[in-house]
Formats: sequence, structure tokens, C-alpha cells
Amino acid sequence: MKRKVIIILSIAFILFMAVLFVYYLVKHDSSRWQVALGGIFASALPLILLKVKNNPFNLPIIIGYYLFLFCSLFLGSISTFYLHYKWWDSTLHFVKAFYVGTIAVVLYKLFIPAEARSSVSKWIIFLFVLSLGVLSSALWEIYEFLGDMTFTHTMQRGGNKDTMLDLLCGLAGSLIIAFYAFIRKPKV
Repeated sequence: MKRKVIIILSIAFILFMAVLFVYYLVKHDSSRWQVALGGIFASALPLILLKVKNNPFNLPIIIGYYLFLFCSLFLGSISTFYLHYKWWDSTLHFVKAFYVGTIAVVLYKLFIPAEARSSVSKWIIFLFVLSLGVLSSALWEIYEFLGDMTFTHTMQRGGNKDTMLDLLCGLAGSLIIAFYAFIRKPKV
């Protein structure tokens, strides 16, 4: 089932972004065709999971990835939600960090054998989930900075204030899922 969902969502999103890519390329809208081109590659990434024998990610995580791409690339950049709704960018940073925190829980279950989990400290789980969520926020801000330095000049319109607000929202999303993992440690 997961395999079919990955294939269907990947193909649908690749086609959607390819149509947008051609449309904005013909219109000479370089900012939008570049986003659409990036969307083609980003939507193809989950196809790598088809090579994994036991895909550890459940359907909500897989669907969440495409939902995040849609909200970030299409709504945020192409439909200019980032420009029209000041809260859009920070909200996505919060959701992204929360999402990456849930991926951290999956990775914890994947890499720590079930029999060893009982001896793992709640604080280690907390720090792992928090660190991965915050790392994703830092990497996203680096991506925005490099994008502004090379192509778009629109990702960090608020400068340092935008960066710090985004990092704080990422920290908040990470903290929520890290506390959840801390409290639910026996079930995680």
C-alpha cells in the first residue's frame, strides 16, 4: 500500500510541478520556474524509499511530506503566500520542525533495537528529537540564505528578524514533539 501511495503521489506531484515549470518558463518568470524545477526533484526523492526493503515511514509521514511540499513550494512560493500572509513562513517552520521530530521518533525506533529501548534514557530521546528538529530549522535557514545570495533575493525579506523568528518557531515545533517523546518513552 505504501509503495503505491509513494508512486502515485510522486508521479502526480512531478507532473504538477513539470506543468508549472513549463508554464513559468514560457512566461519568463525565473523565480517561479526555478521553484517548480526544485519541486520536481523534491517530489521524486521519496521514490528512493521504493529501493528500501522495509520502508520505516508510515502513510501519514509520506503524505505529510507531499503536503509540506505543496504548502511550501506551490502555495508559499509560486502562489506567493509568503508575501501575502506574514504568518505563513513561520507557521511552516513550526510544522516542518514538528514533522522532522516525528521522523526522528521513527528513526529512533529503526536504529535502536526494541530490546535495548528500555535502557535508553528519556533525556536521550528528548535530545535526539529536539536536535533533529532544530537542525532541520538551521539547514532550512541556510537554504534560504544561499537562495537569496544566488537566485531569488526574496526568501529572507525580514533579514535577521525573519531568520530568528523562523528558528524560534522551529524550536517550538521541535520542543513539542520532543516532550511528547519524553513523556511517551515506553510507547515510543
